[in-house]
Amino acid sequence: MAQGFKKFMDKGDSGAKKKERIRQEKKKVRQETKEYFEKKKHEAREARAQGQAGGYQSERGREDFKRGTEAKRHKGIEKGKQSGTEAKKQRGIESGTEAARHKGSEVTRQRGIEKGTEAARHKGKEKGIEAKRQRGFEKGKERMEDQKPKAKFEKAERPGTQPQTTNHKPQTTKPETGSMPLNKFIAHAGICSRRDAAELVKAGKVIVNGEKIVEPGHKVSDKDDIKVNGKKLFLRRNLVYILINKPKDYITTTEDPQGRKTVLDIIRNATEERVYPIGRLDRNTTGVLLLTNDGELAQKLSHPSYEIKKIYEVKLDKPLVKKDFDTILNGITLEDGFIAPDSLAYADPKDKSVIGIEIHSGRNRIVRRIFKHMGYDVRNLDRVMYANLTKKNVDRGKWRFLTEKEVRLLKYLNASYTKNKNLTRG
Repeated sequence: MAQGFKKFMDKGDSGAKKKERIRQEKKKVRQETKEYFEKKKHEAREARAQGQAGGYQSERGREDFKRGTEAKRHKGIEKGKQSGTEAKKQRGIESGTEAARHKGSEVTRQRGIEKGTEAARHKGKEKGIEAKRQRGFEKGKERMEDQKPKAKFEKAERPGTQPQTTNHKPQTTKPETGSMPLNKFIAHAGICSRRDAAELVKAGKVIVNGEKIVEPGHKVSDKDDIKVNGKKLFLRRNLVYILINKPKDYITTTEDPQGRKTVLDIIRNATEERVYPIGRLDRNTTGVLLLTNDGELAQKLSHPSYEIKKIYEVKLDKPLVKKDFDTILNGITLEDGFIAPDSLAYADPKDKSVIGIEIHSGRNRIVRRIFKHMGYDVRNLDRVMYANLTKKNVDRGKWRFLTEKEVRLLKYLNASYTKNKNLTRG
């Protein structure tokens, strides 16, 4: 019976069918057990009747027969119990399996939800970062567009037409003092990053007090004589950047033996640092002028290879005729060589004596000499743009510090000029 029951349990039925099959099997087992005991009782009665007829050999024989009958009865009961226990055990296993399956499905579902939630959160974060980056790009683009002239050339701003802006705090970098690792000193001197500086040191390109040093962690101070590729390094001072809307009758020097007014008189109380003008403007030329103590930036802005853009508004003594306009635009030859403006336009459609000219040459008094060569006298000359800087919101004779963003953009423009120049040479 047990073997038949086991075969039955091995079937692939499930659910209500399985329960019904188990119930029928138990019923069958009980019926077989009952029939078995009925049969044994019948056999016992027949044996007893035969014993009474023939007589027992002894009392011991009767006891053995009794024990044998009891053992058979007990064995039958145990088989029945075993079959019932096996059925219960199987049902328990199935119930446990079903519960475990349900619980496993729930756990799996929960994990899926958590993974989905995490993925959605990560995706949302990436989208948020991308959106912020895009917004930052658009804002930067708008700021660059705002700094460009609205027309090909901006009309010169007259004194008092724009309110004076509140001066920003100067953009400065504070140097570190005391001893520091050599690669850190090189980085603070503005040569390169610390990692790149370490590579320079290891490559043997750094000399400290006349001795080649190859250990990036070597301690140095600003009192040491440090050279990279033969160039002596200095720790950067507090860097200051000041924009002036230069008026007439001020000369672009730091001092004048004749006692004339200089542009430093305009910013006398602006900073304790010693700053100097980048480039020159004639005494009677007005407009954008930059002063700084950043020698590296000053050198780049002044060097002809960077082709820094300058835009001037020129007021002539008479209207510029079309023939002379075309001649200047195509280029003319002066005593120091050929010169052609990048762009030329009438700044005022109603007054053709007001001209806008874009030029990148740094030659002395170049704009005045161009028009003088064509027979025109320059009455007023105003620089409305230098690199990416304009005199917007700065009244004539006033000044302000550059913002951090303006300084970054100014240095970025220099980087782009260098890159374009190298590409051209390549």
